[in-house]
Amino acid sequence: MFVARVFGLKSTQMKLKEGSFLWYLYLDKLYCLLSVRNVKALVEYFHLLDVHHNNTLNDVLFYHFLHHVTNLNRRQIMIVFNMLDWNAMGEIAFDQFYMLVCILLAQQNHLEEQFIFRHSRPVFELLDLDGEMKIGPENFHMYNFLFNIKKQELRELYSDFDVTGDCRLNYKEFKLFTIFTMDKYQEMKKAEKEKEKEREDSA
Repeated sequence: MFVARVFGLKSTQMKLKEGSFLWYLYLDKLYCLLSVRNVKALVEYFHLLDVHHNNTLNDVLFYHFLHHVTNLNRRQIMIVFNMLDWNAMGEIAFDQFYMLVCILLAQQNHLEEQFIFRHSRPVFELLDLDGEMKIGPENFHMYNFLFNIKKQELRELYSDFDVTGDCRLNYKEFKLFTIFTMDKYQEMKKAEKEKEKEREDSA
């Protein structure tokens, strides 16, 4: 919901199921990465899911994993799988799995703005389905349930950051967007802290 919060809009949020394995992992709030201990635990979990011992997860295993830990439906889960399976091999490796887990934890911990800012290149590459180094509105629409980017945010995004005017964002334009988003997020958090301090002082 990183864009939705910045522009004061609400959207349906993907949620982790309480009590699932991912529920107990800790995501660093500054860099949006897992600790070494948590990565080791995640590697072991990945190996448990990999029942075929191929060091990968196919679409069936991936579906059962996401169905178990999130509220996503089958269609959404398969869209996520196809996004991560960028080379169309029909399976994903641990690197893609780790990236997804960090996205899930960022949402769970309300760190979406921080995540997109810290990992703008990997996120851009995930959204760049055709490998053309540009992303259009259709890319965002397809994954709006994952990154919670809605129609009004898209209009703002392409109006303000599509410097080339081709209705598609290259990486530099996308990076500018992430910087702007992070600045707005930090301003919002600062305002919240100031209001909280005012309430404490007046109590």
